[in-house]
Amino acid sequence: QVHLVESGGGLVQAGGSLRLSCAASGVIFSINAMGWYRQAPGKQRELVAAVTSGGSTNYADSVKGRFTISRDNAKKSVYLQMNSLEPEDTAVYYCNAELKRSRFSDYVAYWGQGTQVTVSS
Repeated sequence: QVHLVESGGGLVQAGGSLRLSCAASGVIFSINAMGWYRQAPGKQRELVAAVTSGGSTNYADSVKGRFTISRDNAKKSVYLQMNSLEPEDTAVYYCNAELKRSRFSDYVAYWGQGTQVTVSS
């Protein structure tokens, strides 16, 4: 079994900061890209930020300059530092990892259970 466990969500006022963490556990051979997605009520899940195993990053236009994604390969973890939060950032945030469980398996996407981020105005 593979699990992605998120932490760090909560309630914050506009302009505040939060840091999300996600750790992968279980039988894992290697991890390719890791990222964060979010889903607001009535909206589709969208990519917030992603980082490759080599450290290349990609951000949604709406969070550029405010959010920073990072990862610790040794800890099989990914982080999202969120600054200057806005009410529009309110959503459930999901951790995602593309990983393979053995040398001979394909990369498969796994998801965390989600963590709520609420930004009050």
